[in-house]
Amino acid sequence: MTPNRTDAPPEPDRRAAHRTTWTGRVAPEGWENPRPAGPYNLVVIGAGPAGLVCAAGAAGLGARVALIERHRLGGDCLNVGCVPSKGLLRAARAAAEAREAGRFGVTAGPVAVDFARVMERMYRVRAELAHHDSAHRFADLGVDVFLGEGRFTGPDRIAVGDAELRFARAVIATGARPALPDVPGLAALRPLTNETVFDLEALPERLAVVGSGPIGVELGQAFARFGSRVTLVEQADRILVREEVRAAAVLHRALERDGVEVRTGARLVRAEARGGAKVLVLARDGRDEELATDAVLVGAGRAPNVEGLGLEAAGVDYDTRRGVRVDARLRTANPRVFAAGDVCHPHKFTHAADACARIVLANALFHGRQDASRLVMPWATYTQPEVAHVGLTEAEAAAGDVAVDIVEVDTASNDRSRLDADDEGYARVYLKRGTDRILGATVVADHAGDLIGEMALAVTHGIGLKAIGSTIHPYPTHGEIWKKVADAYNRGRLTPTVKKWMTRWLAFTR
Repeated sequence: MTPNRTDAPPEPDRRAAHRTTWTGRVAPEGWENPRPAGPYNLVVIGAGPAGLVCAAGAAGLGARVALIERHRLGGDCLNVGCVPSKGLLRAARAAAEAREAGRFGVTAGPVAVDFARVMERMYRVRAELAHHDSAHRFADLGVDVFLGEGRFTGPDRIAVGDAELRFARAVIATGARPALPDVPGLAALRPLTNETVFDLEALPERLAVVGSGPIGVELGQAFARFGSRVTLVEQADRILVREEVRAAAVLHRALERDGVEVRTGARLVRAEARGGAKVLVLARDGRDEELATDAVLVGAGRAPNVEGLGLEAAGVDYDTRRGVRVDARLRTANPRVFAAGDVCHPHKFTHAADACARIVLANALFHGRQDASRLVMPWATYTQPEVAHVGLTEAEAAAGDVAVDIVEVDTASNDRSRLDADDEGYARVYLKRGTDRILGATVVADHAGDLIGEMALAVTHGIGLKAIGSTIHPYPTHGEIWKKVADAYNRGRLTPTVKKWMTRWLAFTR
């Protein structure tokens, strides 16, 4: 049997072939735009998750639909976001599991990461998934697909090249892009962002990651597991500032175990190229310190794509920081025009864009009154362990607007988590004071992104913790953690007075 050659590069044309397949689906060369088909029920600008859901949904309902995209169909999620990043995270996790196999009694040899093959696999999977978002598929669904710059020329018209499209309703779904901090010298270093990091040809020996939000911590952990010396730079006093303090602390320790150097309280003041290295100057603890690195990855914010759309001609209000202004029904100042996704919504997630698009379909095409402000929005950060949350946050609970009871258990109390060595996290539920009504929940565990779905269902539909506790969960599973939380809640209801009366009753019935 021939041993695996972990250092053997993939065939030279394989990655290029996957790229050709991918771009041929989402940005086909030589694509001929159709002739405008008269007034459209719906014209969608932007073919990311929100735009695609709007276009496919409207066409499926019988509407005449046009879809405009200036770059690639699929948006950030397919092309430079969820899909490629999770491909890298899975490879990084495989490397970590191989290195840590000894704790399970499994002997493994030296672990080598072939970065070229990691990237080749990511390209292949992305190319395969691109079919779902392809221009040809949407044309087959009955959508008129226009590739090019779309620009409003009036309150009911959009121009694409020489063509003018008239519409009854339109949707702005142009998404957002990475925002670089305004730091002297940083742009000159041509830092990586989520739009460029997946084009890397070789693994950086040293990588500085600016920002400790989901992009920063996910890719920082992944590259450290691949073998880069990663330094994570965060201006705040802790990572993942949107998450609970305990959740951030658990992940901080996990990152350090993977070899990530975490520098919190570090403000980036300038950057420069020096002697073949990229040097970041950080203000920290009242003094400046320098960080020399081979590559810089910036994951510190997003900016909405509102420029060049002719929004003034359409009577659409916007600003360059928050994006298109919409009401609760996702209508703009022009009642004919709606918006969905990252260009207008505070939660910049693929599932948020999908949810907004479904609201737009009902409200724009059928005069619905669906309210986007009532959406219950879960989110997850896909590190190891993962961090997931839904509903009321720790900060909101602390503000005291709603009195709450908090029930929390450690993953160490869950048998499956212990068996899988996933025993440093926790699950926490926020209840309306004096009731079992679930207002919010957080879970830190290896499968937190999947686990949070049960709590999202509970918050959305008013399912109480008693109902969760009375539901049979398979044993042993990670999902049992919520039953553990419910059991802890029930134990808390057993007050001394209640226990005294129960003891008397049981004594009487003996």
